[in-house]
Amino acid sequence: MSHLLVRPSLPDAQGAVHRITPASAGWRYVGFEVYRLPAGARIAKDTLGEEACLVMVSGKARVGSGGKDFGVIGGRASPFEGAPWSLYAPAGSSWSAEAENDCEIAVCSAPAKGLLQARVIAPDEVGRETRGTGTNVRHVRNILPDTSPHAESLLVVEVITPGGHWSSYPPHKHDTDDVPRETYLEETYYHRLAQPTAFALQRVYTDDRSLDETMAVSDGDVVLVPRGYHPVGAPHGVDLYYLNVMAGPVRQWRFTMSPDMAFLTW
Repeated sequence: MSHLLVRPSLPDAQGAVHRITPASAGWRYVGFEVYRLPAGARIAKDTLGEEACLVMVSGKARVGSGGKDFGVIGGRASPFEGAPWSLYAPAGSSWSAEAENDCEIAVCSAPAKGLLQARVIAPDEVGRETRGTGTNVRHVRNILPDTSPHAESLLVVEVITPGGHWSSYPPHKHDTDDVPRETYLEETYYHRLAQPTAFALQRVYTDDRSLDETMAVSDGDVVLVPRGYHPVGAPHGVDLYYLNVMAGPVRQWRFTMSPDMAFLTW
């Protein structure tokens, strides 16, 4: 199995099925966890030198940060049901979540200085756009885009790719620190399938093919993108959701298209 493909584990004592750290990924910035909690279960964590964005993938939870109770957030039954609720927790604070019902919570993290305040990001604050044409159409939910002032390092976005369509396509990369032409951003893809027994495809590759991995992605898998191009394909009849987390030395999303695919339009 590719070292870039991370399968979910059985829930640990805290309900975590993914615990990806910069050390385990072999990079510097992005951390990513997924918790699957039964009703009444509670998790809490100090952020230390990282900011965190808790995304309610499904279900409801009472959340707090830095001693402040933000109440119950969430509500969608699956990630295919509209924009999410999220909680931003700054570095040097803490966060907690107590499940109101069975829920799935993704925790996105990256280094920060603690310059911002904790806040809830409601669904009506999530920017929505449709990108592409034909079988390149996908639907984007911008939770923490680079235009948002509400994070120091994190970029967080959800994407719905209809069955039979391509996403993160035409292939693009953001692995070179060459602002403003391109920014270095590490990235994780957390995949969920509307048809959980099916599969999707993701390729991660560089121009010189020193990295070239094509992976069959199952429901609940994470793909690590340390560098290179990273297109995704959803087979016919298989709607695909993924949650992207990006971070790097500069909080801007500047990318370069594959010259081999220059005949295509974004």
